[in-house]
Amino acid sequence: MSELQTTPRQRRPRPAVVTLTEAAAERVRALTEAGGHKGLRVGVKNAGCAGQEYTFALADEIGPLEEVVTDKGATVVIDPKAILFLIGSEIDYETTKLASKFVFRNPNQTDACGCGESVTIVPAAARDDSQA
Repeated sequence: MSELQTTPRQRRPRPAVVTLTEAAAERVRALTEAGGHKGLRVGVKNAGCAGQEYTFALADEIGPLEEVVTDKGATVVIDPKAILFLIGSEIDYETTKLASKFVFRNPNQTDACGCGESVTIVPAAARDDSQA
């Protein structure tokens, strides 16, 4: 019998979980470079009147299961529990007269509270075609 030989296939690159606008990338670079951090960690936690909130922290270490996205020279580290909630999101940074903040344009977000502090997000794997 002959031996079955396999040749490794090159995998196509996966799309990034999130993308950054130029304003967000500039702010992430400023935050991380000022303190020598490896990136900005982004996550989602249960909180607020709509059910969930986006979280941010400066990342000094990167865990083995965390997703690392580098876009426009800025590094974002995504908490593995948040990946399905953030797939396809664009992160922007907006400055108004009263506030400066990161803003998510998230296709998985289905609702938000009136004050804008919390959101309802359906994980990408849980959506059906009628919600996509």
